[in-house]
Amino acid sequence: MNNRSFTQLIEFEIEPRQQPDLVTALSVQSERLAQRYDGFLSASVQVSDDGRRVLSFLQWQTREAGEAAFSGFERGEQDFWQLIRTHQAKTVTFNSFQVLSSIARSHDDALHCNLVG
Repeated sequence: MNNRSFTQLIEFEIEPRQQPDLVTALSVQSERLAQRYDGFLSASVQVSDDGRRVLSFLQWQTREAGEAAFSGFERGEQDFWQLIRTHQAKTVTFNSFQVLSSIARSHDDALHCNLVG
């Protein structure tokens, strides 16, 4: 059984003045994805110190769950392409990864390493 989670990373290269609005739009979009698609685990939006790059991080329970959400972009169910145009992204890079190992701090402040196989 394959129980590896799946991560999608989308990096936007933008002008720094576009950053606040893009971050807000990506946060709203992540919330919509979490409500619409099963298998959503977590999301974050990160920015570079120079304000020129924004990273959207989406983690799903399975590859199939992540791909279902991405296919919604392709079918136009999400306003992703409009988001790219509105915020004048110079480049957009898509990557996806299987999670093989993770480490996290638990509620009792201990570190737990999870190797997935």
